[in-house]
Amino acid sequence: MQLASYINDLLFRYECVIIPGFGAFLTQYHSARIDTITNTFTPPGKLVSFNRQLQTNDGLLANYIATIEKCSYETSLQRIRNFTGKLSLQLSEGKTVTIKNIGDFVLNKEHTIQFTPSESQNFNTASFGLTSFVSINISRETYQKTVAALEEKAPIFISPEKRYARPYLKYAAIALIAVSAIGFGGLKIYESSVQKHNFAEKQKANSLIDNQIQEATFFIDYPLPSLNLTVTKQTGKYHIIAGAFRVKENAEKKISQLSKQGFTANMIGVNKYGLHQVAYSSHKNRLEALQTLRKIKTSNNKDAWLLVLDLNK
Repeated sequence: MQLASYINDLLFRYECVIIPGFGAFLTQYHSARIDTITNTFTPPGKLVSFNRQLQTNDGLLANYIATIEKCSYETSLQRIRNFTGKLSLQLSEGKTVTIKNIGDFVLNKEHTIQFTPSESQNFNTASFGLTSFVSINISRETYQKTVAALEEKAPIFISPEKRYARPYLKYAAIALIAVSAIGFGGLKIYESSVQKHNFAEKQKANSLIDNQIQEATFFIDYPLPSLNLTVTKQTGKYHIIAGAFRVKENAEKKISQLSKQGFTANMIGVNKYGLHQVAYSSHKNRLEALQTLRKIKTSNNKDAWLLVLDLNK
């Protein structure tokens, strides 16, 4: 199944990959985990689930296939139909269908598709190369008992004769403490004078800056006239595409036509084929974009499709 590798690639980049007419794979992040019973450490990752209700084509898988295999959009859609038809046939025959690195499908007695995700693949790119490992349990209580036993067997004694054997060391220590105290006191006096000097200089500098700011604020000889600009900012990475045009003027005509129909149409740039892409609208939320796409397909243009592209990159 060549399409299985394409789905696998997209799950590393997107949280939702829809197979038109079959269902959608969803990924959900989970943090690192520790099994206290087996002492197993598991890195953070993404769990894969399957939703049979999401079957509407959003153009993601079809466009990816067309780009990789350098074929038309209609050809990639036909390949997806063949793939889903083969899956449905195998499931109806009671077989277990496995999509490599994603999971297994099976049809239960109620003729409902059940999905079991694969545990061999981690779709979290931040955890690439990390695997689970088992750590040896640390017996801290055992070590504490061992140390206590050693202390009982080998106690430490201080001889009173050696304590007073060298009285000159006591006077040397007192002299060293006195010298250190004098040096420390002189250092504190010096630091205090430096801080006072720095504070005075800082006050002078702040006063000079305040005067300059007031002069620049209240004594402008030639004020510039105000200029108002209206800029339409593109927001959202989910764009509902109305068409792509080789000539830019045709794209602008399409925008004008859609604007008269009430759409917030805009041009989102030139794709790698040199075509100017015109969008009905752009959205930040994927679910909102899919709902709008469904309405446009029903009422305006059945060939409209969804493009996922971050314009800020």
